[in-house]
Amino acid sequence: MTDHLTPSLLNALADGELSADQLVVANEHLAGCLRCTSAALFQTMLKSATARAGHRFAPPPQFEERLTRLVRQEDGPPKAAVLSTASGSVRVFGFAGWATSCALLLVFASIFVFQRDSRRIAIASSEYAGLVTEICDQHVATLAANLPPQVLSSDRHTVKPWFQGKIPFSFNLPENLPSDTKLEGANLTYLHNQPAALLLYSIGKHRVSVFVRQKTTAALSNGLLTEHAGFYVARFGTDDLDVVAVSDVDPARLSSLVSLIEQVQTGARK
Repeated sequence: MTDHLTPSLLNALADGELSADQLVVANEHLAGCLRCTSAALFQTMLKSATARAGHRFAPPPQFEERLTRLVRQEDGPPKAAVLSTASGSVRVFGFAGWATSCALLLVFASIFVFQRDSRRIAIASSEYAGLVTEICDQHVATLAANLPPQVLSSDRHTVKPWFQGKIPFSFNLPENLPSDTKLEGANLTYLHNQPAALLLYSIGKHRVSVFVRQKTTAALSNGLLTEHAGFYVARFGTDDLDVVAVSDVDPARLSSLVSLIEQVQTGARK
């Protein structure tokens, strides 16, 4: 397949509606096309996020029945009550009329909140999909260049101070790593045109790129693990930082390294 996957095909892929033959062809194309892989990841994350948002604002089971009963409670227009005042009489809606109005307002408010949060989730998912593509591209470029890091050291007390004055935030590095995991060094890089620290680790024969950047509004849930273009991507966020790691190592080992880095961020300060 030389052309990009169509939007309808990407939707069907995200919904699990492709036939076995179509799935084979789609997977073969995704293996060599970063653009379509990113689009497929975005579709999947968007559908999942939208489904979660829909369940979050689901009305109680008795809501529709109660609303129908209130509307049908009176055969004609809602009965009005008369209030006597010093200047005369004022007609107001009866209780059933007010209850119906309040119920309708609740419906419209729920729809508004759902649509607002759905838009926010869609924007965050789109931004995160773009971030995943960018860090995977940088990881591949780092592997292909095969150049020594800008700061070549496995000593966290050397790597961390090297970034002072280069980035507008601080972070901590774990001291005790598994025996087959090693800090190789670090580079100064940029994500979405913002300065970020690129920490270079190795787990056995696998290389790991860990990106540390200042907190943004695009952050998603901690522990999110995705797959993109043959790489696994794991992330976490703190009050100050977003940390994203990418590698082709076993996802459990990648998550273990990310968890160690997360645990030592308590003392980090901007």
